[in-house]
Amino acid sequence: MTAPLLPRYGTASLAEVLPSVLAALGVPGPAPIALPQVRAACVLLVDGLGAELLAAHAADAPFLSAMTDAGPLTAGFPSTTPISLATLGTGLPPGGHGIVGLSFDPGDHALLDSLRWTRAQQGRHVDQRDVHVPEAVQPAETALERAAAAGIAVTKVAPGFQRDSGLTRAALRGGDFHGVFALGDLAAEAVAGLTGPGRRLCYAYHSDLDTLGHVHGPATLPWRLQLRQIDLLVSTIAAALPPDALLVVTGDHGMVTVERAPDFDSDETLQAGVALLGGDARARHVYTAPGAAADVLAVWTDVLGDDAWVVTRDEAVAAGWFGPLGPHVAGRIGDVVAAMRGGAALVRSRAEPKLAGLVGQHGSLTSAEQLVPLLVAGPAG
Repeated sequence: MTAPLLPRYGTASLAEVLPSVLAALGVPGPAPIALPQVRAACVLLVDGLGAELLAAHAADAPFLSAMTDAGPLTAGFPSTTPISLATLGTGLPPGGHGIVGLSFDPGDHALLDSLRWTRAQQGRHVDQRDVHVPEAVQPAETALERAAAAGIAVTKVAPGFQRDSGLTRAALRGGDFHGVFALGDLAAEAVAGLTGPGRRLCYAYHSDLDTLGHVHGPATLPWRLQLRQIDLLVSTIAAALPPDALLVVTGDHGMVTVERAPDFDSDETLQAGVALLGGDARARHVYTAPGAAADVLAVWTDVLGDDAWVVTRDEAVAAGWFGPLGPHVAGRIGDVVAAMRGGAALVRSRAEPKLAGLVGQHGSLTSAEQLVPLLVAGPAG
């Protein structure tokens, strides 16, 4: 079995992006990624923009492919949107910020959906912002808060529904939020966030490439045509950059096409000894019944075979999957952790029917999912 691609926390992961950008803006602190000194900077996060996918389809993204490449970076584990956004937004690895899965147990023996910040109850998604207060679940200062405290004008540009979401409050709090609807106003707001006197930082987010990869599959024609629109978006922002501004483009994960999908909800062997199953189809947190962890580890290792790296919590932590752990984070990680390999996805047909039906998936430790670009335009590009 090939080894997993371990995240490069501290040197070349998403956690290093915003600290390095802040250093380029003159904020004291570490700068693992060398960037030029500038007055203003925009960090554009394109959901689903994997480095390997971009390299394979460079003809569909000529502007992106011609930008200065300061990467690739590793996303971190799990390589899934809420974890990656928290890693980017805090400058901490998942073990530091504590958002360790698409769904995870925050300490009360039930799953928190970290993307919606909800809990499934009687077939409904029930808001948990008053129960699991985002600022308490993730209490560390964000990079945007740090920038604002240093006197930098901070702007966030993202779909309007994200304004006060649990994930935004946990991972990206700080600065002024500008809700957008499409590529046009995203580009306009990003440029506006860089224009004007004084030091400025803009964080911008776009999700449609990831959506089409999930629905149609990565590298399919719909995905490639969307990549062309992303290329136009980036070239539009870059063309309007002030001369003393920087544009940094990255992704939160890559993606693989599902070829095999064993179903936990119909496999009694996998269910034995499992009290709670979190995570997503490519990265599972297995919370076991008291005394059952060793048996669950053995059964999952045997049943999944070459389709997964299956380890204990302690083994995952020791290997550096999550990075150094902050207080109270260890219990949020499953007693057993399963990171899928190849084209396998461990789905839940009853508990997660929509997720189970997606053609493209991500979350694991393969290079296709872990590696994301770090592309620069402006004084360094």
